[in-house]
Amino acid sequence: MEIAVIRAGMLTTVQDLGRRGHLSEGVPAGGAADPFALRVANLLVGNPEDSPGLEVTLTGPELEFSQAAWVAVCGARFEGVPAWKPFRVEAGGRLRLGARLQGCRALVSVSGGLEVEPVLGGRGTLASAGIGGFHGRALRAGDVLRTAPSGRAPTGHWSIDERILPRYSAEPSVRVVPGLHAGEFGDALHSGRFAVAAESDRMGIRLRGPKLARPGGGDLVSAAVAPGTVQVPPDGNPIVLMADAQTLGGYPRAAHVISVDQPLLAQLAPGDAVRFVPATLAEAHALIHAREHDLGLLRQGLAEKIRPA
Repeated sequence: MEIAVIRAGMLTTVQDLGRRGHLSEGVPAGGAADPFALRVANLLVGNPEDSPGLEVTLTGPELEFSQAAWVAVCGARFEGVPAWKPFRVEAGGRLRLGARLQGCRALVSVSGGLEVEPVLGGRGTLASAGIGGFHGRALRAGDVLRTAPSGRAPTGHWSIDERILPRYSAEPSVRVVPGLHAGEFGDALHSGRFAVAAESDRMGIRLRGPKLARPGGGDLVSAAVAPGTVQVPPDGNPIVLMADAQTLGGYPRAAHVISVDQPLLAQLAPGDAVRFVPATLAEAHALIHAREHDLGLLRQGLAEKIRPA
């Protein structure tokens, strides 16, 4: 099946769950900024959880389908499309994501999954390197995507229990474990509200709020960083690294956002805000196990609702 891009939106890219095993070569893991939303979207249309889908940022695309297909839109909510629920687009029909209602990034999965060639073991777009996804770039009007055949389809009328969703908000409280240099900043990271700056992107969320001053300063040796790392540059405005973050960084590392809360960051738009709440490593482990348990129950429940077509 072919999907024609009539209107591309602000930034629409093909993303999967990331490429693994190349950090030592300086290649970010990348993948969906909100991997939870992509996993659920894929499950809702009968795809493997790591199938490539579309990541839509702030303004939605308009897509035309050459054949009928099932679609799920998860993460950010847009006018004109159901959220967290599969729906059918008929042959010749168009999928239009209207005005953004909540969040920043929607993950769109199509039954069968998008057909793109793997690069370094991943199918997601790493635009900074021009690799992966659709020709290594964001979609443009006139592009044509292809999907693999799908042998499964949703049946009946149902919806998922939204209690399993992350606590999406325009001002979430995000849990962090201490970083290597946490002691140099005291409680400053946990003492205020940080606004999301317009310069934020898939590499990092730039924040404005209480300045984090590091006594003494001094240069640091670059060390490994990862999505979720909270770095503090010399101006004292923290940066939370995101999916396309570099693999090494020389700024102090004040904290690390626990993985179960990283989808909350992915849904922050410029002008939104975040607060940081301390957590322990044991709590982080328990929370991610609980999240995987919820996804396991969803997977089990969908087994009877999505059957061979």
